[in-house]
Amino acid sequence: MEGYIQTISEGKIKRYVQYLAISDDPELLTQYKKWHSEEYHWKEIRDGIREVGILEMEIYLLGNHLTMIVDAPADLDWQAAMNRLATLPRQAEWEAFVSKFQGCSSEARSDEKWRPMERIFHLYK
Repeated sequence: MEGYIQTISEGKIKRYVQYLAISDDPELLTQYKKWHSEEYHWKEIRDGIREVGILEMEIYLLGNHLTMIVDAPADLDWQAAMNRLATLPRQAEWEAFVSKFQGCSSEARSDEKWRPMERIFHLYK
């Protein structure tokens, strides 16, 4: 296993970890990965994520299980950020588009699909 290079932010950040199960259809999984790639992503979605204050976001896949890791400033109001994100250009269109992979309503917002995970271990300094 090679691991993933991380950039460390200055100051305190808050980390959110969320889970979502998606379709286990191999073709849909391939398409889902494609639409999250650097080549095929929707620029407006990445721009919107940054605009609401999110510093970094990663999504990991194992089978049909997704884990999203989000780093944000320690003072970020998560719900306010999600409310704002839902109003940004193409966000509703994106959520409707990915709903076919996620098995949820095409009207569901991101924060209505992804479930927060509980941290049960932290290796302190």
